[in-house]
Amino acid sequence: MASAREDILNKLKSAIHPEPEKPDFDAPVYFPIEQPLELAFKESLEKVNGSVHLCTSETELYAELISFLDGIQKELIVCNESDLKAKLDQHKIPFTSTDQLPHDLSVGITSCEYLVAHTGSVMVSSALGSGRRLFVFPEIHVVIADKNQVVPYLEEAYSAIRKKYPEQLPSQISLLTGPSRTADIEKTLVMGAHGPREFHVFINQNFNK
Repeated sequence: MASAREDILNKLKSAIHPEPEKPDFDAPVYFPIEQPLELAFKESLEKVNGSVHLCTSETELYAELISFLDGIQKELIVCNESDLKAKLDQHKIPFTSTDQLPHDLSVGITSCEYLVAHTGSVMVSSALGSGRRLFVFPEIHVVIADKNQVVPYLEEAYSAIRKKYPEQLPSQISLLTGPSRTADIEKTLVMGAHGPREFHVFINQNFNK
């Protein structure tokens, strides 16, 4: 009489093992994006608790930003990028520029390198002038971007940044995908434990390069 082990092995030997389907290595890795890239980016980022403000002009963008920052003290809003500071001054938005970030910093305003529609990620680098801390230290991270910075997939973002800095890449290139999120063993989600609690991207859709 066959043992239970032999019985199982005999059944496995007699079973039909069809060959697996041969993978199509020429097929695209990702599904195609069938909507405007900025809308795809908005949809992707909002799935991970980020927020996207699509604006039809620069004037509308900074008007929305004024409303968003209403009630926050000037000393707790920091922007350290020259071009952005000029825009904030132009639109009379109060802010502070300092390398010594206040311990209770509320809002950090930065630009970005690229926006990735597929993942809702924001590519930033140390070359932007914000300093590395401003991407992670504030409670609220605000990114100002233009429509022409949105690319479909990560591949395009990496290719674009190599072309932008052909001689030497920035010492840090990071992808930010929504606010900081972490969970304990019981899957209790906590926002902002290791970075910004809120993540907002303002996009000027009427930018013409």
